[in-house]
Amino acid sequence: MQISKFKLAVAGVITAASFTGLGAGAAYAFQPHMVSARDHLNAALNELQIAEADKGGHRQIAIDRTREALDQTNQGIAWFDNMHP
Repeated sequence: MQISKFKLAVAGVITAASFTGLGAGAAYAFQPHMVSARDHLNAALNELQIAEADKGGHRQIAIDRTREALDQTNQGIAWFDNMHP
């Protein structure tokens, strides 16, 4: 199944907007580098997802690890927010 670049771009915009709605604005004031890293990781994930699929399994590993990095970044932002209400 092939997903169009337009649909992936729309999904990326929706994802970015949801992060903003969930408090990225508040986090940005205190940790702009973490928020910037998250934005870059989201962009990287989008690029990996629209790349040609056949890369000997390495593309999928990169997608999985980028998702893990996003999760860790979000957890770091949440931890900071909880420690600095």
